[in-house]
Amino acid sequence: MVRGFVLAILLLLAGCGHDLSPQDVSIAGLVPPLEFSMTDVNTGQPVTAADFRGKVTLLYFGYTNCPDVCPATLYNVDRILRRLGPLGAQANLLFVTVDPDRDTASALAQYVRLFGANITGLRGSADQLFTLARRYRVVFSVTKPSGTAPYEVTHSAAIYVFDAKGQAQFLIAGMDTASPDIPGITEDLRNVINHQGPVSWWNWLGNLLSAD
Repeated sequence: MVRGFVLAILLLLAGCGHDLSPQDVSIAGLVPPLEFSMTDVNTGQPVTAADFRGKVTLLYFGYTNCPDVCPATLYNVDRILRRLGPLGAQANLLFVTVDPDRDTASALAQYVRLFGANITGLRGSADQLFTLARRYRVVFSVTKPSGTAPYEVTHSAAIYVFDAKGQAQFLIAGMDTASPDIPGITEDLRNVINHQGPVSWWNWLGNLLSAD
C-alpha cells in the first residue's frame, strides 16, 4: 500500500514539469557548479561562491562603460526580480567586470547600485577573471587604444543561473533586446527558487520506502 502511495506521489511530481521560456536554455548537468574567487566591490572583501550559497545566483559578465547591452540587461534583470515580489530577495546577480583596469571598485559599486539592491559587483585579478571565464566558456576581449584605434571591449551577454546549492540550471539569452520574455523568465526563476530543497523530498520518499 505504501509503495502504491509513493508511486502516486511520483506520478504527480512528474506531471509538474516546467517548460522553459524560449529565451532560456537548460544547462543542468552540462555546466560545472558555481566556483570563483574575486572581490566584492561593496565591501572590498574577497568572496567565493560559498558566500552566495542559499540564494539563486545569476552570473553575468560586462563592464560599466558598456553603451547598451549591459545597462539594458541589468535593467531587465531588476524588472524580473521586482516581478518576483518577496521571492526576489532570494536571488542575486553577480556582475563580473571584464574591464577591471577602468572599472575601479568605487566605479563598479556605484554602477551596480543604479540597477537595484540585488546586484553585486565583482572584480578580480587577470588570473581570477580568466579562470572564471574559462570555467563557463565566456568569451571577452579588451583592446587598449592605439593610435586612432579606440578602447574596445566585447563580451558574451548570456546570464548563467545557479540554484541555491550552486548547481547550474539554465542560461538566459537576449536580455538586452527590446522585448525580452519577462513573464516567462520570471517563472523560470520562480521555479528554481521554489525548488531549493528537492533533496529533502527524495530523502523522505526513500525513508518511506525503506519502512515498507
